Amino acid sequence: MTAAQPRTGRRAASGSRYQALDLLATLVAIVDADGVVQWSNATLEDLLGVSRRSIAGLLLCDWFEAPELLQNALASASGNEYALIRYDDRIRRPGHEPLQVHVLLAQMEEAGRFLVELLPLEQQARMEREERLLEQAQANKELIRNLAHEIKNPLGGIRGAAQLLQMELDSRELIEYAQVIIHEADRLQVLVDRLLAPHRRARVVGDVNIHEVCERVRALVLAEFPRGLTVVRDYDTSIPEFRGDREQLIQALLNIVHNAAHALERRIERGDAEIVLRTRVARQITFGKQRYKLALELHVIDNGPGVPDEIKDRIFYPLVSGKDGGSGLGLNLAQTFVQQHQGLIECDSVPGRTDFKLLIPLP
Repeated sequence: MTAAQPRTGRRAASGSRYQALDLLATLVAIVDADGVVQWSNATLEDLLGVSRRSIAGLLLCDWFEAPELLQNALASASGNEYALIRYDDRIRRPGHEPLQVHVLLAQMEEAGRFLVELLPLEQQARMEREERLLEQAQANKELIRNLAHEIKNPLGGIRGAAQLLQMELDSRELIEYAQVIIHEADRLQVLVDRLLAPHRRARVVGDVNIHEVCERVRALVLAEFPRGLTVVRDYDTSIPEFRGDREQLIQALLNIVHNAAHALERRIERGDAEIVLRTRVARQITFGKQRYKLALELHVIDNGPGVPDEIKDRIFYPLVSGKDGGSGLGLNLAQTFVQQHQGLIECDSVPGRTDFKLLIPLP
């Protein structure tokens, strides 16, 4: 694309007063009534691949596929017809496909200045999905804690009563019934303890080398599945250490890799099962409503059958499992531990390839 030449006689406004907008994950430009860019934030600069100094003085509408939409919006806002104007368009990017964006235009308190915010529709959908995931995780955590505590006390009473009853019985058959009650109460107690485990143990924070975590998990899984499974290392060794709870991250990663290995049982029998542990650095990434300069991307990729469609949207919920006899706590626990590191786990699954991606901010 050939951008418009800077308008003569125009000077970019000082960006110092707009520096807070650099913290936003969305694309922001400040324009005048003619649509000439006075300032742009770092996110827009990164997207266009052009420095903000080069963007300043250009017509913002020239970056759009339908420039008349922005021109009309500016005219309406200048005439005080609307306080906020919204519409959809596509923004051109040098060397890339145009990006579908939702445009919001609002008049600023500063006379003759307008704020244009661009929300990539894909990013907006992702942010909404992440927000729902975080809200669900918080609600699940509170539900689990309350439910587990409510179960714990009567469960102890049931077990105690069954023990006393067992001591008073003479019939072998009735004693066996009492033992069934005690056994099942113990099994439920173990489940309750597992539900409460993430909230009981104090975090032990120290320097974490993510590749030491990966190697520990790799060794554990290969010890359990010594034949038919290959665990491939694909590491970016430049990733720095970060502060975190090493044991929590080992458990989170182990739960994910262990699930993947069980999903690969048929391919393990054939000898062609594969799990890839891939680490990368993501730059200028947004997740959990925050923007980070650097973040760890840890991928666990398997060549299994994929997550069943009926549970794909609920795999991080407690007690949801895709395998017979599974407790449905592994992925929920992993998500809890990663969220305690201000991170997030995402899943992309199709038959033949499932990718669990752990995102954790880096210093």
